Amino acid sequence: MPLADITERLHAALAAAGRPEDDATLIAVSKVQPPERVEPVLREGHRVFGENRVQEAQGRWPDFQARYDGIELHLIGPLQTNKARAAVEMFDAIHTVDRPKLAATLARLAQERGACPDLFIQVNTGEEPQKAGCMPAEVDAFVAEVRGMDLPLAGLMCIPPVEEEPSLHFALLAKMAERNGLRGLSMGMSADFEKAIAFGATHVRVGSAIFGERAYEL
Repeated sequence: MPLADITERLHAALAAAGRPEDDATLIAVSKVQPPERVEPVLREGHRVFGENRVQEAQGRWPDFQARYDGIELHLIGPLQTNKARAAVEMFDAIHTVDRPKLAATLARLAQERGACPDLFIQVNTGEEPQKAGCMPAEVDAFVAEVRGMDLPLAGLMCIPPVEEEPSLHFALLAKMAERNGLRGLSMGMSADFEKAIAFGATHVRVGSAIFGERAYEL
């Protein structure tokens, strides 16, 4: 589906929720997409992209950044502490802060650099054992811990279980953010971003609906 169609749907969802047209950021998820699919989106003027892996982003974006101004990169995949330095140097936002050790590493790097990307705490709203993320019962304490490290905490992020109604998880995340005084809500993907907007999403992560299905290497 063309970028213009996704943008139109996003604006319609915002209007239906009584929100301004610029009240949510569309993150075009370019992970595992070949450059020939990404560049047309850049040529259309879109500048906010999401990547899952630091190494993949390092191989893709320096060339694009040399040719296109204003690119904003969001890390939406798991972050290992040994990749944290590279991540803070490359990304404008990290959506997957999920444990104290990673937060402490980011805090140390922030002190060294005098700057830090915007951070989102990933919440495992479905309490799925195979999935990363802070458990819902631990969110309030972890938010306080991250704030105590003087890190730029922008909000919360979730990936609902595929077999469950996402709205339940979006509502849960919104409540957790509200009681912690956080506005940022990174939630909603290609199949459900309009529902996420209805529950207050400020960042939606849309990949296949823009670029087409991904061709993963075997």
